[in-house]
Amino acid sequence: MEESQRQKKIGGVLQEDLVDVLQGAATKGGLRGIIISVSKVKVTTDLSVAKVYLSIFPNDKGQALLEGIRSNTPLIRHELAQRTKNQLRRMPNLEFFIDDSLEYIDRIEQSLKGEDNPIENPDLLDKRKKS
Repeated sequence: MEESQRQKKIGGVLQEDLVDVLQGAATKGGLRGIIISVSKVKVTTDLSVAKVYLSIFPNDKGQALLEGIRSNTPLIRHELAQRTKNQLRRMPNLEFFIDDSLEYIDRIEQSLKGEDNPIENPDLLDKRKKS
């Protein structure tokens, strides 16, 4: 099902403000050399939940940062509510996830460039088992 214009608009507003909030919190917290970007915000049809997909660089610190962000979700939600009080009547609940699409694309690219190319060597693919 396709998102409505309202869902897209709310997602865009939340995405812009979340970048400021998260990047500001990272620099205030003393985290140098870490880039947090909000790649996508999907809002449910009833506008009660916003699923936030984050890209974190470097990748090895992603899971630890995600846990920290999840534990501080009420504070982040409050800050967002303050920023968007003139645009949104109710602030949706926030759910944070790691967006690993860039990593996935990179692995495919490396596979196609390297020795383990499944197109050139089909023996690398798992054989489908018939039950």
